[in-house]
Amino acid sequence: MLNKVKLLSITVALFSLVALSACNTIEGAGEDIKAAGEKIGETASENKNY
Repeated sequence: MLNKVKLLSITVALFSLVALSACNTIEGAGEDIKAAGEKIGETASENKNY
């Protein structure tokens, strides 16, 4: 019984670490995508032909 409790505790701890690190990764990816979108918009505005 004690082994199941230890396994569950370790699983919960690892899941929590992965979930917390994923938040930072997703936030960083969102910032990168936003910056890329802004650059695309600036380039499109500079190259309008009308």
